[in-house]
Formats: sequence, C-alpha cells, structure tokens
Amino acid sequence: MEIQEAIKKLTAYALKTGLIEEADIVWAMNSIILQLGLQEVETDREQVIREAETIPFDTQEVQDGMTDSYGTVEDGSYLENILAVINDYAVAQGLTEGETTVYRDLFDTKIMGILTPRPSEVQARFEALYEEDPKEATDWYYTFSRDTDYIRRYRVKKDLKWKTKTEYGDLDITINLSKPEKDPKAIAAAGKAKQTGYPKCQLCPECEGYSGRVDYPARENHRIIPLEIQGQEWGFQYSPYVYYNEHCIVLNEKHTPMKIDHAAFLKLFDFVTQFPHYFVGSNADLPIVGGSILAHEHFQGGHYDFAMA
Repeated sequence: MEIQEAIKKLTAYALKTGLIEEADIVWAMNSIILQLGLQEVETDREQVIREAETIPFDTQEVQDGMTDSYGTVEDGSYLENILAVINDYAVAQGLTEGETTVYRDLFDTKIMGILTPRPSEVQARFEALYEEDPKEATDWYYTFSRDTDYIRRYRVKKDLKWKTKTEYGDLDITINLSKPEKDPKAIAAAGKAKQTGYPKCQLCPECEGYSGRVDYPARENHRIIPLEIQGQEWGFQYSPYVYYNEHCIVLNEKHTPMKIDHAAFLKLFDFVTQFPHYFVGSNADLPIVGGSILAHEHFQGGHYDFAMA
C-alpha cells in the first residue's frame, strides 16, 4: 500500500468511527500530510466517504460482503495495518528518531492525535450521554478510547487470560502482553536526554495531549473526563493496558500521595454512586504490596465481575 492510499484509508477510518465528520475530511488529510512532509493529497472528499462505507466493523460484516482486506474496526486490525504503513513511511523518510516500537508509538500517536476531538467536545458528549444513562456514557467513552488507539485493541487482544479453581475459590489470572517491552536503545537514548519533571507522573492531568518522549508515552489521543468526588476535582479515564473489561482509573486532579483511610472509602462509594454499573477499588498505599503509582492518589475499577466476586 502506498502512503497516499494509507492517508485516505486512515481518514476514512476516522469518519467511520465518528472521530471526524464529513466536513472535517479535507482538514484531516491536510493535517496528516503536514506531519508526513508531503505537499499534496492524491484523493478527494467523496473518495474518502466511499472508502468509509467499505470498512467492515467486525467479521460479521466481512461475511456479509464488506471485503476490505485490511481488517476490521472491532479487533483493531484495520487501524493496525494502516498505521504500520504510515510508520514504515515515517521511518524510511527519517521522520522518527528510530525504528523500534517506542519511536513508532510516538509517531503514530501524533497522527491519531490529529483525528481525536478536543477535550471540551469529548466531555460535552460524555455529559450529554450521562444525563440519559451513565452506562451509555461509559459505553461510548470506552469505544471512543479504543477508536482513537489510546487503547490499542490489536495489542490487548494478545493478552492471556483465564480462570482457575483454587482452594480459596476461583481466580482470574492475566498475563498482560499489551504494554511494550523496554527497548534497550530507547533506554540508552533516555539516559542522554534532558531530564524533565513534566508531567510529574503518568496519572497527572497534564498527560492529556502530551506528545511524549523516549521515556514517557505519548498521549495526544488521550482524553480525561472530569468528575467531582467528595467535593474535590478528580478525573476518569481508561487504562491503556486493559487487564479486564473497561478497566478504568479514577484519579485525583492533584498530584498527591495514595492514602488508605476513612476518606478513601467515602471516595470509593461516591464513585460507584455515580456509576452504579462499575466496581471500584484501591491498591494498598504501601511500596511493593501496592504495585502502583503511590505518588498519585487514584483508584481502579471497571465493568467486570471477578471470579472471586
């Protein structure tokens, strides 16, 4: 596939998934070619609209005759294949600092950030849906977070998951394969790079839209939903490395340490009152035992029934 074809298909994907409207097509393509160092787009608006109509959502639509050979939306294969072409082009043209996963992720997240609506638009859509039904709001937001490639479907589906019986009851066991392995070249490059404390951690609200660096993931396609928890400003987002269905993170807007006390339980109950179809819990506020980012107060939840529940 040539790069011009990939640009058309990526724009069509954004239209298919509702990331952009028909009025945004030309703007979207021009924004993409700017990042690719190209001078023109060899397609037009009507071609993109027709292309979007041929992209199968799932395997059922493939069976029904939608025969685009690049994959489907639902399992992420379509987007994975298109971004691979764009990344290959970027590497070949010297638009990235390297060819490993770290650099490819930094580049394709920049591209997807172009197609991701602004935070105000996302928040307004979520709030409108929430007024109708909290579950409808989270259903939309979870799909949105996957469509933008913030949650990389094609990596998450490689995770290993199973339930097993033990003397203590059934257990869920997962092996997460969606989080990229540490790249030795990127580690070396990070050691030479200028050190910065921005954002303070990967749970800070400043991550929203952040371009990333070799030692910090890009988040141009990341959007956070604001919440009020016990009179404080908090945020709601999904984990990009999904361990279970709709694995979400509820985070304090301030970079403040984890603390398990009476107030923490009030916050947990406040969240499930607002989202009764979700569960929420907390890691321990102890090193090693907690195994989480202890420097930033947060909880984890989702739409899932654990085997031991």
